[in-house]
Amino acid sequence: MKKIIIGLLCLSFTSVAQAVLKIDITEGFEGALPIAVVPFQWHGSRKLVNGDVSAIIASDLARSGKFSPVAEKDLIARPHKLADVHYKTWRIAGMDHIVIGSVTLQRDGTYQVEFRLIDILKAKQVLGYSFSATKDTIRTVAHQISDYVFTHITGMPGAFGTRIAYVTVKRSKKNSSSRLQVSDTDGYNPQTLLTSNEPIMSPAWSPNGAELAYVSFENGQAEIFTHNVRTGVRKSRAKYKGLNGSPAWSPDGKKLAITLSKDGNPDIYIVNLKDNKLKRLTNHWAIDTEAVWLPDGKSIIYTSSRSGKPQLYKQSIRANSRPERLTYEGGYNASASVSEDGKHVAYVHGEGNIYRVAVLELKTKSSRILTDGPLDESPEFAPNNSIILFASQERRKAVLAAVSVDGRQKQRLAFTDGEVREPSWAAVRH
Repeated sequence: MKKIIIGLLCLSFTSVAQAVLKIDITEGFEGALPIAVVPFQWHGSRKLVNGDVSAIIASDLARSGKFSPVAEKDLIARPHKLADVHYKTWRIAGMDHIVIGSVTLQRDGTYQVEFRLIDILKAKQVLGYSFSATKDTIRTVAHQISDYVFTHITGMPGAFGTRIAYVTVKRSKKNSSSRLQVSDTDGYNPQTLLTSNEPIMSPAWSPNGAELAYVSFENGQAEIFTHNVRTGVRKSRAKYKGLNGSPAWSPDGKKLAITLSKDGNPDIYIVNLKDNKLKRLTNHWAIDTEAVWLPDGKSIIYTSSRSGKPQLYKQSIRANSRPERLTYEGGYNASASVSEDGKHVAYVHGEGNIYRVAVLELKTKSSRILTDGPLDESPEFAPNNSIILFASQERRKAVLAAVSVDGRQKQRLAFTDGEVREPSWAAVRH
């Protein structure tokens, strides 16, 4: 069994928020892989509040849409050691894999967390690790175990150990307050990065997960900042007359694609983060905005009204390049998010007053609608390409939701205090 040490990452945030996102799986689907996550055995300590490792793993796998964990009350056995696993019994129960493990309190106050992934059909252990964690990092360990299990069985990168950023809005009779927050992907460990009585918009993670770019109106106009979430260092990147919006990091983390209207109509510019120098990419009478990069860093996809209504276009960042129109169906297609493998584009598809999340396959140019509306927006691919996070409305209140790329599994992320919108998902940590 391999041993891994998880250290405590100290983040420098302006304040800590206690309200959390609660995630409910609202619609599952047939075909999810059966798996049993047996409650881990605890030695020398009771289970920690919000630190039940096996429960976190089961929840992660269920949220992925790829697995159907057995409810704890329905487990046919509860082995804690490899020698206690009766393969025939689990096989008869229709189980493909089981996860067993333990948590042991050490003399120095840390916890040793061990897990084993067992392939029931092959009748053997196929994965096993030992971690060292503190009470503050034990959830991180649990998410990492989920990533290992997910990757081994599906062949896809896990994304449970990453983070999401989002904007919350709390309204009162006198004013409204916006907060830029980050949390674990399951809504726990929320931290507030910025609080303002003015709007905060368009958070976007850097490729290394160390910084966020966003738009803030705190100084009386739209201004684009980059913000190191570990050190708290902020830098103003664009504060021109007119619109400063829609920042998007290049894959190498050295540039931002942004929307500026300083020269007339809103157009796409690229700002070099080393010296803040600008390069104009589009120059059209229409509105060009919401640029996102393709993984090769050579092209972008953006929203443009040059056909009369908002549609998606692809364009090389080379000088004098011409755009290629990607969407034709419907009168509104905007807010693109590109999957990390560059094969799909999630976007908002509008017909009449109904706005839903759709996904476009770039190779075939075929698209399908994934959500029901009526006001779904700001889609964001998970870094492993399997889930799309988006903003929605429920009872006239902004909430976050998620849908699997095939549209068959849906989740609702309810914020306990105010409204939540504009999600951004950090890249997989390497």
